[in-house]
Amino acid sequence: MRRDIFQAIADPTRRAIIALIAVQAMTPNAIAENFHTTRQAVSKHLRILTECELVKQEQKGREIYYQLEVKKMKEIDKWLNQFRKMWEDRFDQLEAVMKKMQNKK
Repeated sequence: MRRDIFQAIADPTRRAIIALIAVQAMTPNAIAENFHTTRQAVSKHLRILTECELVKQEQKGREIYYQLEVKKMKEIDKWLNQFRKMWEDRFDQLEAVMKKMQNKK
């Protein structure tokens, strides 16, 4: 089953993995050390993130390192940006109403 990127980031463990590898590429074992779960569970999360192209693998010697795929993260940011603008406008409107109410006092 093919998941989209939003299904991939819906899980808190996968979001935590993304935050970890955003700083530096890591092996599955190094990633698993940061969670109270099995390495197999972390591998499953990494497989889903890889399928959704949010992370990419790089073979270095005998180890596989996972790193963040920035292009896909930009897709998430682009989608969120439309709501960011809407909320900023609403906060500006709220601020204007509050200032108006303060001036009436």
